[in-house]
Amino acid sequence: MPPSAPEKRPYRPAKDPFRILPLGDSALTIEFGNEIDPQINAQVVAFANTIVGQQWDGILDVVPTFRSVTVFFDPFQMDSAELTKKLTRLPRPGKNHSALIGTIHEIPVLYGGEYGPDLEDVAAFADLPPAEVAALHASMTYRVYMLGFSPGFPYLGLVPEQLAMPRRPTPRTKVPAGSIGIADRQTGIYPTTTPGGWQLIGRTPLDIYRKTRSDPFLLKPGDLVRFRPIDRDDFDRLRHDNHHAVH
Repeated sequence: MPPSAPEKRPYRPAKDPFRILPLGDSALTIEFGNEIDPQINAQVVAFANTIVGQQWDGILDVVPTFRSVTVFFDPFQMDSAELTKKLTRLPRPGKNHSALIGTIHEIPVLYGGEYGPDLEDVAAFADLPPAEVAALHASMTYRVYMLGFSPGFPYLGLVPEQLAMPRRPTPRTKVPAGSIGIADRQTGIYPTTTPGGWQLIGRTPLDIYRKTRSDPFLLKPGDLVRFRPIDRDDFDRLRHDNHHAVH
């Protein structure tokens, strides 16, 4: 007797990664995926911009992250069921939505020395000379995936795997504004002086958080960043020019 043919199972498409989840009674989170991926993040940023563009009453804030958007709302003006319906009716950005959106920024950096006290440790981790670590870090174009931790702190990625050193086991109690650090596959810029545990490899003379301006954040989710190595004379000159431009 011939073996029976294998049972045919109905085709089921892959589960839609777009999910709307409650976050307490005054926020909803819309998830687009589970990875740090530029295309997923491009969808997140595009959808966040679409929500902002609706100018719905009762929306307090729209916060894009690596892979999701959180919408904060006033529960006295709008309930979660109503907001969920509104969100599901919005057009979703496609998976092929361009990841190269936003403004391109060139950020000057003085690597090493007192401004990059962990550069030697990162070099030992990567088994490279410090100068090559700086050159490799500056050779990439980084995407601003999200802002967080402190006002305007940009999470940039992805760092070359060779430089992906974990955070320090004991955070510093004071990291100067402008410090540039590495934490695993991410790099970031401290916009204000704050505690922090990232591996510090350099510092920029630019102010990326301008609290006196109507638009205080230099970098926004979806922007692209390239770092440009500079020397101490350039750093001092740019710092002087930047200080006078801001004040």
